[in-house]
Amino acid sequence: MTGSMTGPTEPLDCRGQRCPLPVIALARRLPELPVGAVLRVLADDPAAANDIRAWCRMRGQEFAGSPAPDAYEVRRTR
Repeated sequence: MTGSMTGPTEPLDCRGQRCPLPVIALARRLPELPVGAVLRVLADDPAAANDIRAWCRMRGQEFAGSPAPDAYEVRRTR
């Protein structure tokens, strides 16, 4: 599932950052978007895949998929 279903996907480039910086950036950026928007996090830290999924579960946000290596999409649910 990608952001194209609900409109443009907002990019957040965290490549080159190590844990926990990509998740911190995600937590800061997502509230700036309207509910239903999708944030595409670009992160090349191997921990990002697990960290972003876990953050979504803990914060009640939707992990919308990984459309490409090092890309993770999060849909704001509230």
